[in-house]
Amino acid sequence: MEIKVLGPGCAQCAQTEKLVKEVVATKGGNIVVQKVSDFKEMMAAGVMSTPAVVIDGVVKCTGRIPSKEEISTWIENAGNEGGSD
Repeated sequence: MEIKVLGPGCAQCAQTEKLVKEVVATKGGNIVVQKVSDFKEMMAAGVMSTPAVVIDGVVKCTGRIPSKEEISTWIENAGNEGGSD
């Protein structure tokens, strides 16, 4: 799983990245967290307001700091997408 935190490096972006890394640390598994500050890549993802969180290419939120609970739910649901339940 790949999680990208998109933003130019503002305080909100740094806080979002910190929260994502804290949640990922509790999950284990093969999760890569990447900070993206390239505006072209942000625009290519359709993100016009930061911070933004993208999990496996799917934009989960933009323009706000998500809660740890939201991040945890997104990770759990991303792991279940495409599976046979």
